[in-house]
Amino acid sequence: MLFKEALSQRIFELCNKYDYTPNRLAELSAIAPSTLRALLANKVDNPSSYIVYKICRTFKITLSEFYNSKLFDTDKIED
Repeated sequence: MLFKEALSQRIFELCNKYDYTPNRLAELSAIAPSTLRALLANKVDNPSSYIVYKICRTFKITLSEFYNSKLFDTDKIED
């Protein structure tokens, strides 16, 4: 799995956990809806760490909690 795919899946997981739609997440995190849609569609090759930070802040989790997922195990991420 590519990193951008793992990132997208993690955001979807958190949206489901916190019962947010992607549009609601975009609104609450002050991320442009088009930016979030592109991220979730795996069209962003190098996502900004600031975008991930804003997502974490919206979910009230740390960056460590965001990345503490088997999705980000280094043996599962392709280069």
